[in-house]
Order: sequence, then structure tokens, then C-alpha cells
Amino acid sequence: MEPAWKRYLTDYNEGLGVVYERFMLNEYLDRVLNRYPVRAVLEVPIYGMAGVSGINSVRLAQRGCQVTLVDYDSERLAGVKRIWGELGLPCETAHLPDLSRLPFPDGAFDLVWNFAALWYLPQAEATLREIARVAARLVFIAMPNRWQVGYLLRKYALDREFFRTVDEQWVKLGRIKKILVQSGLSIVEEGVLDVPPWPDTVMPAGEFLRKIGIRSGKMQAAFSAQSWHWSTMDYYLGKDATLKARVERYAILDRLPLPWWLKLMWAHHHYVLGLKLQPLI
Repeated sequence: MEPAWKRYLTDYNEGLGVVYERFMLNEYLDRVLNRYPVRAVLEVPIYGMAGVSGINSVRLAQRGCQVTLVDYDSERLAGVKRIWGELGLPCETAHLPDLSRLPFPDGAFDLVWNFAALWYLPQAEATLREIARVAARLVFIAMPNRWQVGYLLRKYALDREFFRTVDEQWVKLGRIKKILVQSGLSIVEEGVLDVPPWPDTVMPAGEFLRKIGIRSGKMQAAFSAQSWHWSTMDYYLGKDATLKARVERYAILDRLPLPWWLKLMWAHHHYVLGLKLQPLI
């Protein structure tokens, strides 16, 4: 079976859930840039979020950051380069089949990050330590939230096969924080983002309905790809100026001023932000 990411290199209709996730991530990245001086950014690896690969750092480029994208799949990276060309945004790219050693000097980037990517890597700990090494200031890592209702549904009922293809130890933020601290960073923030009113099953709504036994033709038609069009690329390309406003109607829980741990049972992603400690002189 062809991996889902190949479809989205040309089909930009991602679905409401992914588009919502992107806008909430963009809001968080804006907050980071407003708080810290960031110019050079490395996203490694770029594959983690569903939908169109390689556009997680678009908001950073729009804010004037110099973006470098690294991936271990050459076909995917070629598609990502074409997509950034469509957007008219500059970025550097590098194909590295082995991410356990990054070809960059210590402290080469102000911000090094990835989103939901670590559990796909065969040597994730080595990659995470390299991420910390090449970061001059910040490391941001977000992973799927293992306490979220949709995650548990997917793991134990809807898509058990998927969990044989990933290393679940990397959804444990405590492990990530420990490695970052060992690598010379201080944890300055932990929290959740992407908290819409629906669960995160990482599958199209029509497929979800079939999995739970709802086979109504009317319901299936309402949630089929032919009946909606949600595309972050259309927004970035200026083809859908209203998209952000339509999506933000669902952001009540994300923006609710509550401690992050009170949202943990519903939030789709759990993140940590580390700040590089300055050596004593």
C-alpha cells in the first residue's frame, strides 16, 4: 500500500483536523518568535504530521526566519522542495538517510524542532541528542498525546496495526525532557496544543464512522472528501482567505485560560520547549 504522505504531495485537501492542527501550531510558533530572538531554524525530521509534508515551518519563513529542512526520504523531500517553490518561500534542504549524526556545527541554529516525528526514527535518542547539540538557543518537540481519548481509541480498537510501526516510548515527554536536560538545556515550558472539540483518531471521518459501525449513506456522504475542502496550502497561496477564521471557530478549548494539564485528556499533542544553558565563563 502506498504511504499516505505520497498522496498529499499533490492533493492538498487535508481535512479539517489537520488544517486546525496547523493553525494552532502556527499560533504557538508565533508566541515563541515573539518571546525569543530566532533567525536560523532547523526542522529535523520534517515528517510527523499528517497531510501535506514539509510545510510545518512555513510560518517561520513567513516571519523572516532562515529555514533548513532535513528528511530521510529523498522522494518526499523532492516533493517538499517543489511545494516550497509553489509558495515562493526560500528554504535549504538536506537529504540524510541516517539522522543519528547531523552534518552541522554545534549551535548552528537558533531553533531546532520537529512535530510528532521522533517515534518514526530507528535511532531517535541519537537524533534528539544531535538536535540539542546543533541548537544555539531553543529546542521544541511536540508528540501525540498518549492520554487523549482518540489516541486510546486508535491504539486499542481502531488502528492497532499502526502501533507496530512506531516506537511508543517517544510519546513519553518525561523521556524527552530527561535527554534534553542531559544535553545542556533547561526546560522552560511544557504544555499541550491542538485541542479541538473532536478526538484525534488520525483517520478520515468517513473511515472513523465505518470503524465504529456507522454505515449510514447520508453520514458517509456528509464526511466524504467530495463534500468538503480544507487546505492550508490554499490559504498560504491566497486562494482561501477565509480559512483561518473558519477554523478558529473551533479553538475555544485551545484558548481557554486553564492550566495545560487540565486539557491533557483531550489535547491531541503534548510539547516541551528547552532553552540552551549558557556556559559559565
